[in-house]
Amino acid sequence: MRNPLVLLVLSSLLFAGCGSKKPAQVQVPPPPTIPQTRPAPPPAETSAVNPADAEPAEEIPAIPADAKPVFEEMGIASWYGPPYHNRRGSNGEIYDMNALTAAHRTLPLGSIVRVTNVESGHSTVVRITDRGPFIQGRIIDLSLAAARKVDVYSKGLAKVRLEVVKTPAPLEQGGRWAVQIGAFEGQDSATRLQDRLIRRYRSAKVLTFPSPTGDWWVRIRVPEDNRQRAEEVARDTRTDEGAIFLVRLD
Repeated sequence: MRNPLVLLVLSSLLFAGCGSKKPAQVQVPPPPTIPQTRPAPPPAETSAVNPADAEPAEEIPAIPADAKPVFEEMGIASWYGPPYHNRRGSNGEIYDMNALTAAHRTLPLGSIVRVTNVESGHSTVVRITDRGPFIQGRIIDLSLAAARKVDVYSKGLAKVRLEVVKTPAPLEQGGRWAVQIGAFEGQDSATRLQDRLIRRYRSAKVLTFPSPTGDWWVRIRVPEDNRQRAEEVARDTRTDEGAIFLVRLD
């Protein structure tokens, strides 16, 4: 005779086995893909000066086509726009790349210049409001608007003829002059040169400052901003990085 307790246990196990099922293989969808691109950063402040508070730019006076130039120069023109747009230029005005202006290293600020593309013959009249270009081999940096008029915009560079037709100050006398050196990729390089120049030119004021494009510059202000002394400093100074430029400040 079988043990009733054994039969009960076997029956329980049999019914449990019949009632159990293997877990279903559910296909869980993958989580949604997270975009790898980050939101664009807020635009950098282009100027500490509110353009609405700036003095209005001077109008370029009408220049007769047969006006005789007081000075002529031939060389390579380039153009500049952002990130200099809406920043204060060397003459104190807010630079507007859509106005007919230009940068030159030594012409008096406010000079009126006719710029002619030697190849195309197209020309425009600009007012010198800024300093530059600080790249060897170039003589003038045009605004975007001026560059378009003389076919410099698309190519970036072009050979031009400058005809200075009006200046607010003499070209060969007076003026405030300095020496500008750069550009340096980092502040440390500029600071090392600054320290060396301070020890050498004890009576000069040597400054370092960044440009809107992130590189660094060194400027030497000689006593009384004398041109002859600035020319001597430019001639006698040497640097392994960057180039040396004589620049008129006014």
